[in-house]
Formats: sequence, structure tokens, C-alpha cells
Amino acid sequence: MADAWVVGNFANNNAFAAVSSTGSMTFLIIGFFNGVATGGGVVISKYYGAKNYEAVEKAVHTNFLFGIIASILATVVGLLMAPWLLTVMKTPDEVMPEAVTYLRIYFAGVSTIIMRALGDSIHPLYYLVLSSIVNVILDLLFVAVLDFGVAGAGVATVIAQGISAVLCIIRMCRVDGVGKLKLSLLRYYPDYMKEVIVQGLPNGVQNSVISIGNMVVQTNINSFGSYAMSGVGAYSKIEGFAFLPITSMSISLPTFIGQNLGAKKYDRAKKGAAFGIVSGVVLAELIGVIVFLFAPQLLRFFVDVDEAVMIGQGHARRISLFFCLLSSSKMILRLSL
Repeated sequence: MADAWVVGNFANNNAFAAVSSTGSMTFLIIGFFNGVATGGGVVISKYYGAKNYEAVEKAVHTNFLFGIIASILATVVGLLMAPWLLTVMKTPDEVMPEAVTYLRIYFAGVSTIIMRALGDSIHPLYYLVLSSIVNVILDLLFVAVLDFGVAGAGVATVIAQGISAVLCIIRMCRVDGVGKLKLSLLRYYPDYMKEVIVQGLPNGVQNSVISIGNMVVQTNINSFGSYAMSGVGAYSKIEGFAFLPITSMSISLPTFIGQNLGAKKYDRAKKGAAFGIVSGVVLAELIGVIVFLFAPQLLRFFVDVDEAVMIGQGHARRISLFFCLLSSSKMILRLSL
């Protein structure tokens, strides 16, 4: 959102279209590995609930090792696939150069994003707040002051996420208890790695399937030109922010349920699942109503071009009242996996 806001207000429409329309592509790769990482969290929580602390320690180190492997793979795949995917998605010629630049920088530093996601499950909030502040400051410096355009936005994101990743790793190395990271214990545990992948792979595939669907939609949007890309891209940032509470609930519920299953508290796990689904659906619909009513004002926060706002407003008001359906499917799928 920081990249999109700064580029939308301090660069041209083509630059904003390049940044705002690449979300589905970045999530295709990031979402897959983060989905698998969620499976690792479920494995850890299950052993923690069962008070099997030796297994927790091995699972933590296995998950961290997977993070290193995922970082390398995501960087390579992203750098190789980005230009080709942009072509397949019918990105307009006037947007293509800046989109390629942004994605190449983003994926060159994608390891910082994945390592942050896997590196700390204890106190991530402080590091994320710091990372967000640094991201905004660097975006303003690189884009608004130094006029680096989309390249500046990409570099700002990589630096900010890198700071967050390093802080997470330092925290895990210093914290006391079973969650402590000891580099001397960082090795391949085949049974635990298999369990992490078995638990997380369906989540990763689910995220990828959603991203592929969004990429098909984005391909059609790209064919209508840069204003359509800007308008729908601005809406996607609003939707992403609006859905953060529901996404957070869908991620935390498997951990909650995993701990209770490990402790053999099956009734509590069922009640937690039911409460999570109902509250997620209600919250999503309330947010959807707000987005429907204030769509023009929210869109202008990112892009102040009448043509783009008009397209984004139509898109928002056709989708936002059905957030309840998206929430229920997200919660149920996450729990069933």
C-alpha cells in the first residue's frame, strides 16, 4: 500500500498502473510459500499443545530451514517468470518497462519477505510496524524526493522487509524457551520436513489457485488500458487492506485449533472454528458496506485521475457487498486444509 500510495501521488499514471497491477503476480509466488509456512505453524502449535517440546524445537528449525530454501527458489522463479508473465497478461506497452523494473527489484529481494514471514511467530508486530514506517519514509525519499519512480518503490520495500527479517532472526536467536533458534541445530529433519510440507502444501496450492484466477482477471483488465489498470489496481489495495482482519483470523484459527487438538480439547476446537467462521463473515460484510459507500473517496487516496476512479468505483460497488461469501470460503477452506 505504501508503494501504491506514494507512486500514485508522486509519479505518473503508468507508474501507478505498473505497481498496482502486479499484486496477483507477486502473491502467486509469495502466497504459495507463505501458505506452506502456515502449515509449519500448525505443526509447531500441535506439538506445543501436546507439550512435546523436543518436537517443537525440531519443527521450528525445520520450518526455518524451509524458509531459506523457499527464499532461494522464490527469487529464482520470480526473476525468470516475471517478464514472461507480464507479456502473457497483455500488459500495455506503455506500462511494461516500469512493471518489469518493479518486479525484478521486488523478486531480487523476495527472500527478505519470506524469511520475515517464517522468522518470528512471537513478537512480529513491533517489527512489522517498524518495517512499515521505514517503507513509507524510503518510498517518499526515493520516489517523491529523488524521483527514482517504480525502481525506488521496489528498493524501499526490499530494504524495509530486510530490516524486519533481520530483527526477527535476532529475536529468535535471543529468546528463551522452546522457540529459540540455534544455528547449530539447523539441519534437515526428514520426518518434520515432510509433516510441514504435507500440512502446508494444500494451503500453498490454494493461495496459488486464487492468484492464478486473479491473474486471469488482471489479464482482461490490462486489455482495457492503463486507466483500467490504475482504477482496479487502486481497488485491489483497498480490498487487501479491508480484508486484513479476516485474513488474520483465518491464519490464527488453524494455530488455535492445532493447539487444542494437540491438547485433546476437541470441543474447544469445534467451538473456536464455528466462532471464527461466523465472526469472520459478519465482519467482512460490515467492511464491504463501508467500501461500497465510500468507494470514490477511498480510491482517490491512491489515484486522483477521474477516468481511473470511475472504473475503480464501478468495480468496487459490484464486489464489496459480497465480501461475506469470500470470507466464508476463505475461513472454511483454511480450516478444512
